[in-house]
Amino acid sequence: MRGSTLRRRAVVVSAPCGYLSIMTVNVLLFASYADVLGKNQFELDLAPGATAGDVLGHVQALPGAARLPQNPLLAVNERYARRDKVLEPGDAVAIIPPVAGG
Repeated sequence: MRGSTLRRRAVVVSAPCGYLSIMTVNVLLFASYADVLGKNQFELDLAPGATAGDVLGHVQALPGAARLPQNPLLAVNERYARRDKVLEPGDAVAIIPPVAGG
């Protein structure tokens, strides 16, 4: 078709670039988190700039999660991490509940 131009529509989200963008991270669940939620890992799609705390918030919003420990340890790529750790595509985020022993 001569004279016509294609227009692409951008969807604005809170990503730094201003366009729809998604990254996938792998979530690893341990101990009571895996038991209660019935799985030990799953993939999660997030907006760029998401943090380890965002992953925890997502997991804590799942059905049944209200009875889980509210302050687990977090690890990103096998290193303990703070909740404000910004994630990269492909990161592995582990949620590790407190452990008691005797």
